[in-house]
Amino acid sequence: MFVPSMITRITGFGVFRKGTIKKQVAFTFDDGPHPHYTPKLLDLLKLYQVKATFFVLGSQAEQNPELIRRMDREGHQIGIHNYCHTSNWMMLPSTIKREHLDRSADIIESIVGIRPNHYRPPWGLINIFDFFRYKQYRIVLWSLKAGDWNSRVCQTQLQSTLLGRITDGSVILLHDSGETMGADRNAPYFMLQALEEVLNQLQTRNLHFVRLDEMA
Repeated sequence: MFVPSMITRITGFGVFRKGTIKKQVAFTFDDGPHPHYTPKLLDLLKLYQVKATFFVLGSQAEQNPELIRRMDREGHQIGIHNYCHTSNWMMLPSTIKREHLDRSADIIESIVGIRPNHYRPPWGLINIFDFFRYKQYRIVLWSLKAGDWNSRVCQTQLQSTLLGRITDGSVILLHDSGETMGADRNAPYFMLQALEEVLNQLQTRNLHFVRLDEMA
């Protein structure tokens, strides 16, 4: 379990983590949809005409189908982040596929009529079987992680980190929920404040904010 995760982080083997086209940037958001923070995030993305990818928990999609519909209606991509936020290291491959991937895909497809095919494992932890058993799903990690699950980081460092490190092909990891283990419940509130200023300043860079399925 440990070795595959290290290999993907270091070499990118078997996963997608960075685009190759100049001026393309992909914002991705994990752990939602959250009934309070996700609508505010969608409002902000709409204001700046940003298309993003949401890696949603199947359980949260089940509870908030109207937010899944809104994501789809406003042109965002919906991916899978397991049914609940459980590490793949703690489960059998058959359990992951049946109870998390396929179950979440069924839920999302029942809401919007489109079956998701992009998958981000919680915490980016890869089980070696992920490479072989889930071929209908494209495994996605990230090239820029800014620690936005921590309220202090959001308030003091997030804005400068994003503005300083976003570059061509960046796949940016952010979170629209603070309910998972290790996160601050209020962190998305401060993330949204930082993100608004970041998007405002990024307008001068002529970047194209794209979904992952649009990124080469």
